[in-house]
Amino acid sequence: MDLGLTGRVVVITGASRGIGLACAAAFLREGAKVIGVARSMDHLQAARHQLHGEGLQLHVEPADLTDSVAAQVVMERIEDDHGPIDVLVNCAGAARRTPPAELDAHALHAAMQAKYFTYMHAIDPVIRRMAARGKGAIVNIVGQGGRQANAVHIGGGAANAALMLASVGYATAYAGKGVRVNVINPGVTRTGRMEEGLEASARATGKSKEDLLAVQTAEIPLGRVAEPEEIANVAVFLASSQASYVTGAIIPMDGGKTGAI
Repeated sequence: MDLGLTGRVVVITGASRGIGLACAAAFLREGAKVIGVARSMDHLQAARHQLHGEGLQLHVEPADLTDSVAAQVVMERIEDDHGPIDVLVNCAGAARRTPPAELDAHALHAAMQAKYFTYMHAIDPVIRRMAARGKGAIVNIVGQGGRQANAVHIGGGAANAALMLASVGYATAYAGKGVRVNVINPGVTRTGRMEEGLEASARATGKSKEDLLAVQTAEIPLGRVAEPEEIANVAVFLASSQASYVTGAIIPMDGGKTGAI
């Protein structure tokens, strides 16, 4: 199946590890020109080296997307160097899971800054240019934590919920201008963020990470956690011409755990 991504300019935030890195590899295999953005140049270089070993060429641009000016500058530089951005996949930033006893105003602000504003800052300069050209696709990797409350993910869950609303709002506002915006909500996925969440839950409950993971896995109808590559495959589809009539969608990828309509 031709996904129509050959030669497309794809920007992936948070591309240095986890789901973002898996997305970079997936788009590169489809023939896209991929520019990975992350805060750490060292992590980006490691990701580029890893993908080079697989015969894939990743371009990298370091930027702290919690800074709106830095986000605008890096997006402008990417378009100057590589051409108009056709696809933006947001995967940068993760709100730290915090036990309730440790949750304070600072932690709440940090959660919004780390997850919500990194996405908003990346979207703002890109979506307007896409609209001016009459085409573009944005895929926001958000998380089921915005739909299902978790005592150690209050700040991050609130950021995820806000991102879902903003994404659907953007989809509605820009549909008539040829820009599609969709959301993927991963559940438990085998990344470093999964390990961080298990550590926070272990501090809050006194249980071992292994026991906590076993309980979480038992609650998933498919009987296992997701792999980053599985999330990436759906991101590629949503960004492709094969999903040309899909916008404003929020797709759960939690193995069937959240049985809600």
